[in-house]
Amino acid sequence: MGFLLRVVGQCARHHARGLDRARHQRGRSGARAGRGLLLGLVNAVVRPVLIILTLPITLVTLGLFLLVLNGLCFWLVASIVKGFYVAGFWSAFLGALIVSIVSWTMTALISDSGKVTVITRRR
Repeated sequence: MGFLLRVVGQCARHHARGLDRARHQRGRSGARAGRGLLLGLVNAVVRPVLIILTLPITLVTLGLFLLVLNGLCFWLVASIVKGFYVAGFWSAFLGALIVSIVSWTMTALISDSGKVTVITRRR
């Protein structure tokens, strides 16, 4: 349930605002929703396989190669979804970095059971 809620949250985020900055071309509303859904599925299915296949280089680079993998996954989604254009690898890298930060925040706030958690600090 939590995974589904995070995927829907990513989809809504892409639909509402998107990453339509200078290097990202605006597409149809369905393309924005589709890229959010597809990006969630690629991150859930394709990315773990890529992480396992590139484990040696990831260990040598102390995990920094994971940022490249995120960019490649983002670029893959851009090549599949019609109406979503990314200018090049560095645009995909920056877009993937932004999506990673938002995904990390959503994962921190939404538990696997689908409940929103409140993070508090006690003194």
